[in-house]
Amino acid sequence: MNVDVKYTTEHEIIKIENDDLAVIGITEFAQHALGDLVYVEFPEIGRKVTKGEDIAAVESVKVTAEIYTPVTGEVVAVNEALSDDLDLIKKSFEEGWIAKVKMENATELNDLMDEAAYQEFCAKQDH
Repeated sequence: MNVDVKYTTEHEIIKIENDDLAVIGITEFAQHALGDLVYVEFPEIGRKVTKGEDIAAVESVKVTAEIYTPVTGEVVAVNEALSDDLDLIKKSFEEGWIAKVKMENATELNDLMDEAAYQEFCAKQDH
């Protein structure tokens, strides 16, 4: 288990880099639920965001899903490569992340799940 990776109940995955940078994407559970992706809407770089706020959206042939930020801070990067190849989301988190947020308050991470808790959460979702 990686202590630098956290999960939300909305199926976002967050990897922490350099102590204050949250790299946000969607989990495999979310990817399977969405199916084939057709579009991603990015947040504006420089946008101030508050924990729980929707910052992006991914659209599939089935549904549009909002992506929520698990932390308060400023959007400092978006993964432009997804505009040309949405399948990157399914390849790996390193290639398929959606946005990076410079965190204002790292203690917000304490409210998120580690991998074991997230796996348990997902197991209950199937029922």
